[in-house]
Amino acid sequence: MVVMYFPEFRTGRVLATSFTGTLSERYGEALERIPVPSRLADWLADNGLTVDSCNQAQLDRARELRESIHAAATAVANEEPLPSSAVRVINECSTQGLASPVLTPEGSREWRLGSGSVEDALSVIAADAIGLVSGEREGKISLCASPTCQAAFLDTSRGHTRRWCDMNLCGNREKKARFLANKRKKATSTD
Repeated sequence: MVVMYFPEFRTGRVLATSFTGTLSERYGEALERIPVPSRLADWLADNGLTVDSCNQAQLDRARELRESIHAAATAVANEEPLPSSAVRVINECSTQGLASPVLTPEGSREWRLGSGSVEDALSVIAADAIGLVSGEREGKISLCASPTCQAAFLDTSRGHTRRWCDMNLCGNREKKARFLANKRKKATSTD
């Protein structure tokens, strides 16, 4: 029996940017966290968007949406015009699904998918991206300062000075690299 290893999902508080995080280290050794349709179904379920099934064409569409959200968020962070192809894909995905927000007995919001299809789930992610990119959310879209990552994230810090998409991953890695470089520099200067 072959056991397949899949990398863990990176989670966040913003659905759209968490979705773009299913591809990490975009500018280094890229790590695809949804390599097969079943992993997309797993990610959706982990985010309250349980679907009945997922096929390769739906995974391809999901990846197209993911890259469109990343392109649009990157444009906003860099204060550039939105790519028209990204806007088209986000809008298409937003309008092609049937999903409704519902209030839980605990007073929180959940999404109810109309048919339990991947398209319904993608419409929720696209709608979240529209709210994010259009500036409806409190905060500022920023890009991770790691040159290999550059993931988009919503910076809600007081002065909008957050530098890393995840301090425990990118931030620590960059600080460690700086520390080791300084240590090597000191070692060569004392020789």
